[in-house]
Formats: sequence, C-alpha cells, structure tokens
Amino acid sequence: MCVSNIEKHGADPANVQWRVVRGDSATLKIEFFDDDESTYFDTDGWEFLATAYDSSGDLLDDLPTVSGDGYVEIIITSEISKNWGSGFKSVVAEIPFDLQVTIPGDTYSGGQEESTTWTPVIGSICVIGDVSPGGTL
Repeated sequence: MCVSNIEKHGADPANVQWRVVRGDSATLKIEFFDDDESTYFDTDGWEFLATAYDSSGDLLDDLPTVSGDGYVEIIITSEISKNWGSGFKSVVAEIPFDLQVTIPGDTYSGGQEESTTWTPVIGSICVIGDVSPGGTL
C-alpha cells in the first residue's frame, strides 16, 4: 500500500505584534519545525520576502531577511525605522508587515516549475517614539 505524506503550507498565518523604537534596529526570528516540534524543517531553497507598509507615506519597505537551516530572521534597520511615525506620543505609528515564502516545487514535463507561495506570518509593528538625546522626538 502506498502512503503519501502531503505537506500543507498555507495554514492561517501567525499574527505577531512587534514593538520597535523609532530609529532603532530590531530582529525577529521565525522558526519552522517538523511535526515533532523540535526538529527544524528543511527550508533549503526557500525564498523569503518581508515587507512593511507605511501608510503615512503610502510606501512599502522591504525588510532584509537572513535565513538559515529551519529559520529566517526579519531585520528592521535604523535607516528604515527612523522614518516611521511622527509626533511626540508614546506610540507614533502602527505599521502592518508580513513574511512571504516561495517554496520551489517539482519540474513538470513541460519544463515549468510549480512553486508554492505562502504567507506564514502577518502582523503589525508598533513604533514607539524615542525620547533620548539624539533621538527622533
């Protein structure tokens, strides 16, 4: 009897609230585990794209990613976050973001490769105003 093990990507994405001080750098590590919840999933060949949407400037900011065996880190640089939000409140902006993954697939007889696009993480970046000397407030 043949038993197939179908991997399903596309379950509801994790919803994350990430707090960042305006003008600071920050890193968020996302880990992918096998069913045993302790072994890293084989993410070799996966392509990661993280994006934040700043509605005040109507801009998409591509967030750098660094991937390893079974994980990806999303990075906010100070150069990006220094432009988020305005004013003198404690929370100066709430920026939506997501992580998109493209997983390569099989090559079919026509030479086409079927890949899967999956968004495992969505959320918001809560931008906190900086009040220290040299800060942005």
